Amino acid sequence: MRIGLVAGEASGDTLGAALIDALRERYPQATFCGAGGPKMAAAGCEIWEPSESLAVMGLTEVLRHLPRLLRLRSALRRRFLAAGLDVFVGIDAPEFNLGLARHLKRAGLATVQYVSPQVWAWRQRRVRTIGQACDLILCLLPFEPPFYAEHGVRAEFVGHPLADQIPFEIDRAAARLELGLRDNSRVLALLPGSRRGEVERLGRDFAAAARWLSHRDPDMQFIAPVASPELRYLFDKQCAEIAPRQLIRLVDGHAREVLAACDVAIVASGTATLETALSKRPMVVAYRLGAITAALLRRFALVKVRHFSQPNLLAGRDVVPEFFQEQVVGDDLGRAAWQWFAAPERVSALQKEFMDIHRRLRKGGAALAARYIATLIESHAAKRDPVAGDGPPETGG
Repeated sequence: MRIGLVAGEASGDTLGAALIDALRERYPQATFCGAGGPKMAAAGCEIWEPSESLAVMGLTEVLRHLPRLLRLRSALRRRFLAAGLDVFVGIDAPEFNLGLARHLKRAGLATVQYVSPQVWAWRQRRVRTIGQACDLILCLLPFEPPFYAEHGVRAEFVGHPLADQIPFEIDRAAARLELGLRDNSRVLALLPGSRRGEVERLGRDFAAAARWLSHRDPDMQFIAPVASPELRYLFDKQCAEIAPRQLIRLVDGHAREVLAACDVAIVASGTATLETALSKRPMVVAYRLGAITAALLRRFALVKVRHFSQPNLLAGRDVVPEFFQEQVVGDDLGRAAWQWFAAPERVSALQKEFMDIHRRLRKGGAALAARYIATLIESHAAKRDPVAGDGPPETGG
């Protein structure tokens, strides 16, 4: 069994590693290859290209990197076809993976998109081309498969692996002890993103929010997990420009431990908002695209939903504050975070909401995804090589 995967960023690397482990339980001798990060490599995937190579966000940003991305996609297509895959699984990164899947499906391979693009939110007409590129869409959110069903595209809700990995109850005191944080003071977590573009656009305002909060509570502790040495250098430089030196403590990785330890988080929109919700922590969410990308989205009314953060999408209403584009101002982020510190009854209600979300998303995500992929592999193999044991076709008498 030969399985190809392409994951486009840190969250995709996490999903890919869990999926590899689940698939290996079904196919112990399977080999895995493609693009991914350190977690997929540790799970046994042969990494041809690091996932950071694909981590580009926004319409205009993609255009700037388009020649390189097209060369990379062509190179991966050739290698996958030469490898004799049984199935290709694109993990998130839809702008890259769906084009790759389309070429591979035309060549006769079974293709899967793991993590639905937000086609229900913007550019809805893409749903038909997604169906043409993929035999199966594996959805992490429960409201996604009904949307695909309306357009005749096969999609299955598998739950979210993070809901399986994060326990329902988290020991905050133990997490603080592990990170060396004082247990008797407020702790704010800052998560400005796992991609360079996110940190470039949000980092200074996150640091400014910490500065504002430090004036309200000089004893407050600030901690920020960073996904890579490059992002650590970038965010540390931004913090030095905005906030008093050493106000914000940076740690390499350990995002889950930081979320367990904090009281409140300021988070870049994305998978980190779901991880924060599953950790039962109140949050403030920020999202900023390049100016041209944001203008195009507004000009052509491409966005079809009221919310952009996963907690609000899953709740179907405003449960956490969202700040988009020019609304992202450091002091305003700080004020919104302070409101959580000042309202324990709101925090308690929010935690109950997050527990309900956690239960809905806990479906054994990676194992269920592996089961659907295995069924696809077997049905695809049967179409290519029908089982002779069924006997010859009947003839008319």
